[in-house]
Amino acid sequence: MILPCEVAVKSVIPAIRSAIARELTQSYGLKQTEVAELLGVTQTAVSKYTSHCRGAVLEVNEVEDVQPVLKETVFSLANGDMNKYELAEKLCQVCGIIRQRGLMCKLCTISDPNIDRSQCIVCCPNGNTTRIYKPKKEMR
Repeated sequence: MILPCEVAVKSVIPAIRSAIARELTQSYGLKQTEVAELLGVTQTAVSKYTSHCRGAVLEVNEVEDVQPVLKETVFSLANGDMNKYELAEKLCQVCGIIRQRGLMCKLCTISDPNIDRSQCIVCCPNGNTTRIYKPKKEMR
């Protein structure tokens, strides 16, 4: 079985980076090389993000709960107020929102047709209800 994080790495994270790269180049006028340095990717990757050749599987800007996080992230990156660890945290936060909203279920099913969405409880129960994963026992 393919894990949701594997699907996220191939589709959701590029979609998030694409949204951030487009906003940084279009609204803040940053060059692709500057955006690449901020995101920790190559200039070629940024070119693909901004031209919708990469990260086009999911339009994260359309997810209402994601918009404020993306705006804050873009603003902080553009102003030099965010380091790579804070960026990683924001990427994980956005990915978590997308998973909780069941928006990754279709992508998981495409990646692994044997997944029974009615049985999967990893991101959200039955693929349609918000669920935040909480371990049964706290780890010490």
